[in-house]
Amino acid sequence: MLSLNAGHLIIALTALFFLLQSYAVLFSAFLPLSGFRLLDVLAQDTHYKYFVLLIIPTSSYFVIANWVGWQYYQNS
Repeated sequence: MLSLNAGHLIIALTALFFLLQSYAVLFSAFLPLSGFRLLDVLAQDTHYKYFVLLIIPTSSYFVIANWVGWQYYQNS
């Protein structure tokens, strides 16, 4: 029937992260508190909700830059 593999898990976790961060950054400013403790904490936070969202591209850039530097080192 339905077999879940690593690809399905990555897509599901990515969608969950996107929805959670969309609520934390965009929708929480316009909507009232939901009553769900985790979402309310994210909605009232003014600093770290952006940190969680921006750590992904920052980490990706760091990994890629280090990989390119390692390639230059190996091939010189």
